Amino acid sequence: MARGHLRWIYPILGFVACGLVFLSLSRIALTLWQLERVTEVDGFWWVLLQGVRFDVVLLAQLVVIPVLIIPLISIHHRGFNVIMPLLRYYFVLIAGLLIFIEFITPNFIEQYDFRPNILLIEYLAYPQEVMSMLLKAVPMQLFLAITATALLLWKFSKFLCFLEQKTAPTYSWSAPLLAMLGVLLCVGSARSTFGHRPVNPSTVVFSSDSLVNTLPLSSAYSVVYALYEKIKHEQGGKPIYGKMHTETVLGSIYQGMLLPESDFFDSHVTTLHTQRSELVSPPHGKKSLVIILQESLGADFVGKLGGQNLTPNIDKLAEQGIWFDNLYATGTRSVRGIEAVITGFLPTPARSVVKLGGSQNNFFTIGQLLAQQGYDTSFIYGGEAHFDNMKRFFSNNGFNKIIEQQDYVDPKFTGSWGVSDEDLLNKAHQTFSHLSTTQQPFFSLVFTSTNHSPFEFPDGRIELAEQPKNTVANAVKYADFALGQFIEKAKQSDYWQDTVFLIIADHSDRVYGNELVPIDKFHIPGLVLGGGIEPQIITQVASQIDMLPTMLSLMGVETSHPAIGRDLTRAECAQNEGRAMMQFGNNFAYMQDDRVVILQKEREPLGFVYSNKQLIPSGLDSDLAHKALAHSVWPVQAYENKAYRLP
Repeated sequence: MARGHLRWIYPILGFVACGLVFLSLSRIALTLWQLERVTEVDGFWWVLLQGVRFDVVLLAQLVVIPVLIIPLISIHHRGFNVIMPLLRYYFVLIAGLLIFIEFITPNFIEQYDFRPNILLIEYLAYPQEVMSMLLKAVPMQLFLAITATALLLWKFSKFLCFLEQKTAPTYSWSAPLLAMLGVLLCVGSARSTFGHRPVNPSTVVFSSDSLVNTLPLSSAYSVVYALYEKIKHEQGGKPIYGKMHTETVLGSIYQGMLLPESDFFDSHVTTLHTQRSELVSPPHGKKSLVIILQESLGADFVGKLGGQNLTPNIDKLAEQGIWFDNLYATGTRSVRGIEAVITGFLPTPARSVVKLGGSQNNFFTIGQLLAQQGYDTSFIYGGEAHFDNMKRFFSNNGFNKIIEQQDYVDPKFTGSWGVSDEDLLNKAHQTFSHLSTTQQPFFSLVFTSTNHSPFEFPDGRIELAEQPKNTVANAVKYADFALGQFIEKAKQSDYWQDTVFLIIADHSDRVYGNELVPIDKFHIPGLVLGGGIEPQIITQVASQIDMLPTMLSLMGVETSHPAIGRDLTRAECAQNEGRAMMQFGNNFAYMQDDRVVILQKEREPLGFVYSNKQLIPSGLDSDLAHKALAHSVWPVQAYENKAYRLP
């Protein structure tokens, strides 16, 4: 076999060339699909040219190891003959991942309005649930993605075999030099800058449209960088929007709670304070609490909030209890809703505390608090509770009973995500009826799942809002039907009079839009019902984190806890502007009344006015920017310092 200085590099160049062509074509297709949004921010050529740059960054990282070892090994014919087939298998495997992730990107964008990120990795931990959902929701798209990936890989493998026949070992004296030069070229290409720091996704942020800002990245790069960022952030605990001294952070947090600093009394659990309630002695002893967390129920579906008329029961019940007119979710996933409503913790770019390792024991939850006060505490779910690490988190943080899919006997209907909402709420009613006979107060989180793709529910229950049956509109209408049935049963029960019910969404169905944070898609319904609850409409801006202290107050519970939400029953809250915090990808929004500050990684904060469901750029309010940064830094500090717990 003849030798040559550079003939060993043919497969590497072939991989890089094919990668650049495929990723560019995929980006062009995505850009044409979203052309209206791309041209709105004058980003067509920016997306395509910066896309090539970031494709080079990714491909340089993927070939740096082959560039280093192949010249050194290929000095000898035997080593060369072994390493080249292994190189082909490596490239085929990597190409398969690149191709498949690009093919599933449109479906991911339709759901989340940005390229695949860490969510893709997290979903891989639950193959049964996810595959069942995909096979029922998007079977044709999944089939086409797998088929197209297999076809392209077959062609690519044959191309690599062709190139492999033209390769040859290198000379022993030139191998070290070629390896060194090749590595330097790859490292330089991967950094893509002479600056102190290499490029990263923030380099290509150029508009107020979060989706368009991710188009220059390939989906594989987006996923890998998100994984790197999560690991780095969760281990290092470094805020990504800026630094702030702990005392300054706490001062802003205390101010946001509308409480004097003198109310905080623990130097380790720095937000620990005593919450008082006007309803100190309920007439029938301790009030129970039921939180019904509604899957993906955004304001778009709720007639009472100006959305589609798909929730007649909620709209009617809103006249009978405390209705939150301007309530906002903290994130875009169920674990974010759980994090906010059950723990009162603020969102961060890291994973929800439901999943973080440092919060799996002795992390504050309302379940833990009430269990210490003698409550029976439970989590009632229609699917498998291990999903999203819920079972572990709840079991280790104050919930003494977990009811999941395996605990239902002869359910009326079972879909991809578990039993129907009717089965779930019937089980809840039976559980509460039994507990009411024991005279023990109880707290339960009831988490629905019907309104989740592929939107499966039993036939004959509702008049369909549209055809075909399995759509989000019909699923919302069915979920509302099941909720209405449950409330009617609860009103006739022994536990109704002594129970506070919170009906609240975890997040909206799809959070998307051409803004850095599409605030209107964070708008969700919230409703408090139960014996002794007087009808009221709270019109101020409110956050999911405000629900925990508000519920404790309505229950008449006086206690100490570290949650930083506001008790919205207090007169001070009605006299001050409301606030809400929202995490959207790596962007953090702090809204106070109609003024908004948005924080981005390695960027200056931006100021907006929120009007008619749109963010209108305005001058930056420095005081509001200070509050926003403090509320983005505090959860990182509290988590790292283990300062969010009961003493």
